[in-house]
Amino acid sequence: MRLGPVLSAIQFLTRLPVPDPGWEEGRLRAALAFFPVAGALVGLIGAGVWWGAVQVLPAAVAAGLALAAMLLATGAMHEDGLGDVADGLGGGATAERALEIMRDSRIGSYALLAVGLAVGLRWAALAALSAADGALALVIAATAARAAMVPASCIAAPARPDGLGRMLGQGADGRGVGLALGLGLAAALAGGWAGLGALVAALVVMGLVVRIMRRRVGGMTGDGYGAIASLAETAAMLVFAAAWGGT
Repeated sequence: MRLGPVLSAIQFLTRLPVPDPGWEEGRLRAALAFFPVAGALVGLIGAGVWWGAVQVLPAAVAAGLALAAMLLATGAMHEDGLGDVADGLGGGATAERALEIMRDSRIGSYALLAVGLAVGLRWAALAALSAADGALALVIAATAARAAMVPASCIAAPARPDGLGRMLGQGADGRGVGLALGLGLAAALAGGWAGLGALVAALVVMGLVVRIMRRRVGGMTGDGYGAIASLAETAAMLVFAAAWGGT
């Protein structure tokens, strides 16, 4: 396995310092298969902070610190995408207007509500788990969410002729999709039935976001992929809260 695509996936999805793999044609397409690896690293960062903090702090505070660490690791890029999608779809009556709003850097009420609810639900879900369960849930949820982004690149055309959505819309090939889903499944199996349920929830969210984006703006944008990651991670954490919360 070449290391370049793995480093490209980490470089693209996180703020983590990695050696620059350099540019080559099709680099992002090759990196798609390894998006779950980047997700696993982000999850491990959150899990480490959660594990250490929950030993000395209340669960709600530890959960907030863990999520803050994960958001710092990604630069909150997925939440930024979710917010832009919420503003665009909430405020745009036409596809053209929705896409215009998504490109606007200003934050509207729909964005605040969507991001606040997504992060808040993750926070509450994590705080309901034990130290060990919470650490495992963070890794699986973050991995599953990034794995869910990959098949979306194959089943949805880009909404614009330019931008990140067009680059991602070139899509991973069948082998890349299979590898990404295989990595997501490998992580999910560590959580047993709950882990498998979390992966399924992430994929269901992906399908719903793709369907809504197709209907409203004709395809996917870069913000749409961010929305998939943020909402899929939230859905996965809710599955863990339902399965393991209070145990």
